[in-house]
Amino acid sequence: MKAIILAAGYATRLYPLTKDFPKPLLEVGGKAIMDHIMEKIERVSLIDETFIVTNARFYSHFVDWASQSDYFKPIKVIDDRTTSNENRLGAIADLQFVLEQEKLGDELLVMAGDNLFDFELAEMVRFYQRASTDTIAAHEIEDIDFLRRTGVIQMDAKGRVIDFEEKPAQPRSKLACPPFYIYQQSTLPLIKQYLAEGNNPDAPGNFVPWLIRHKEVHAYKFEGKRFDIGTLESYHEARELFAKQS
Repeated sequence: MKAIILAAGYATRLYPLTKDFPKPLLEVGGKAIMDHIMEKIERVSLIDETFIVTNARFYSHFVDWASQSDYFKPIKVIDDRTTSNENRLGAIADLQFVLEQEKLGDELLVMAGDNLFDFELAEMVRFYQRASTDTIAAHEIEDIDFLRRTGVIQMDAKGRVIDFEEKPAQPRSKLACPPFYIYQQSTLPLIKQYLAEGNNPDAPGNFVPWLIRHKEVHAYKFEGKRFDIGTLESYHEARELFAKQS
């Protein structure tokens, strides 16, 4: 299994912090957000390599960070060659870019590079192995305003995803879907098909409602906190929480 971390956005909502610096390398709790993620990836025995896809503006930042890291699993930084928010490829197109450039055909753990989370990726991988289907993460959220700003899913009694709606005005469940996905080898050609059909290449969750019409997908329901570092407010909130815990 390979891990692909999507980190090619320009984080305009966090300006000026991210005008010349990538959001996933911002510091929280004494280390970069990316280090929090990599520590979880290191504990997944099935993963043998991590690919970080970023843009031309921030490529050197990630290369410098990777060169100073001492993780056991190899890390490769990929430049998607975009230079601004206006010409960005979008997360799903970035995923396909890595698949084609690196000629990958393995099972994939795909995730965003700007999320902090309590649960163990190793547990999600074990769930995926038991389910023997593509797997996405989900957690219960009571805040209706938050649910209106994220992907919301519905599951059947066996945990199969039967509905996914991005940023619904009227959420039909309390199950939010953060950007953590595990895809089987047989799913990889479908990413190319999705893009070829002219579907939205941007947020990684956009692929899920299309995918559940083509394949069975299960949801791994996790407990604990999850921070999406999307605004200056959420970044400062995360820093304050981690400072209290240290």
